[in-house]
Amino acid sequence: MLKYLFDHKIDHYFGYPLAPIELIEYGDFQCEYSAAVYPEIKMLQEKMGNQLKFVFRHFPQSAIHPMAFDAAVSAEVASLQDKFWYMHDFIFENQKYLTRSSLSNFAAEIGLDVAAFETSRSHKKLAKKVTNDFETGVKSDVNGTPTFFINGHKYDGFNDFESLYKACKFLLITKGMVAE
Repeated sequence: MLKYLFDHKIDHYFGYPLAPIELIEYGDFQCEYSAAVYPEIKMLQEKMGNQLKFVFRHFPQSAIHPMAFDAAVSAEVASLQDKFWYMHDFIFENQKYLTRSSLSNFAAEIGLDVAAFETSRSHKKLAKKVTNDFETGVKSDVNGTPTFFINGHKYDGFNDFESLYKACKFLLITKGMVAE
C-alpha cells in the first residue's frame, strides 16, 4: 500500500489532476527496466487520456546506477524552468548516453537556460526532493524499479502496455466509469 498519497504541490504529474486513475511510478533514470516501460506509459497516457494521472517519483538506486541520482536532480533542475517532463523524456530516450556532461547537453537540447541549469544542480533543496521521493518509496515497500501503484495499491503485474491498461480499465469498470 502506498504510504504517501499524491500531493500536487510536490509531485510531478502528467494528466488531469482529478483523474479517476492515478498511476504512480517509482523510477530510476539509469534503470534499463524503467527505460523499457517508458514507451508503455506513453501509450497508456495516450489511450486513457483524461482518465489517467501519471505521477513520477524518483527512486535512484545509486549503488548499481551511479548516474541515477544526478539524472534525478537534473530533472528537478529542469522543473525549475517548467521542463520536468521534457527532461524526464529526454533522459529515458537517451539513457545509453547518460553521463554527467551529457546532462548539460540534454538541458541544451530541451531549451533550458544551461547556465542556470548548471548553477542550480548543486542546490540542496533539489537533492532533498530526490531523497524524499526515495524515502517515501522505501516506506511504501518499493525495493526495485520500476514499481507502480495504481490508486494507492501496489501493482504486481507485468510492466507492458496491455497489462497496465487492463489493470487501469478494471478499476474504471469497478468504479462504474466505463462499460465492460
